[in-house]
Amino acid sequence: MNDPIIQMKNIQKHFGSVIALAGVSVDIRGGECHCLLGDNGAGKSTFIKTMSGVHKPTSGEIIFEGKPMNFTRPRDAIEAGIATVHQHLAMIPLMSVSRNFFMGNEPIKKFGPIRLFDHDHANEITMREMKKMGINLRGPDQAVGTLSGGERQTVAIARAVHFGAKVLILDEPTSALGVRQTSNVLATIDKVRKQGIAVVFITHNVRHAMAVGDRFTVLNRGQTHGTAMKGEITPEELQDLMAGGQELATLEGSLGGTV
Repeated sequence: MNDPIIQMKNIQKHFGSVIALAGVSVDIRGGECHCLLGDNGAGKSTFIKTMSGVHKPTSGEIIFEGKPMNFTRPRDAIEAGIATVHQHLAMIPLMSVSRNFFMGNEPIKKFGPIRLFDHDHANEITMREMKKMGINLRGPDQAVGTLSGGERQTVAIARAVHFGAKVLILDEPTSALGVRQTSNVLATIDKVRKQGIAVVFITHNVRHAMAVGDRFTVLNRGQTHGTAMKGEITPEELQDLMAGGQELATLEGSLGGTV
């Protein structure tokens, strides 16, 4: 495989006496979907917030495109090419898809001293980029609130890709979706990966991870159990690592196998 685009080396993050990450090392490669799995409280959110510049690591090193990086704010990571699509999307339901697509990056046309939002340019780009992702809008003026949850996720993903994401972090993108919407989002992830973009897919759903993942890293209590490639680990083994298989087996024994 190609060289890693980002390497997280022995990352520790402490919040006072609480150790959220206890020396996690993960590398992400362009054109792969790297699934980061773990139960609630495993450290997934802290890890991606450290990768995306929200948290500064207590210790450890972030190497991006071969160079040490010291992100002091999320904007630093975004400018480097690390984009995050959060579970709760920052979109305005009553605004059009095209206005949401270009929010914060509005194309401007000038008439002398007057600066106006370039609707035609924004609409053309929005329709084209959404079609690439398999979403056929009624029109660019369609309100985001009329889209399904999966389609809104796709808008956010397409927006990040259009504005130059090299690493795309997806934070539980399928957690609140139905079967069909989940299928659409997983298909979008596959399209993004095939463009050579590195995808970090955070999830606690093993089935969703196995559907699109190339490599799998499990976090448990702020530590990693290592990384496995597709074909090296079964869904059952992944599930056991997430849930603490040995602990569950002990519990089953103490309860007479009723768990």
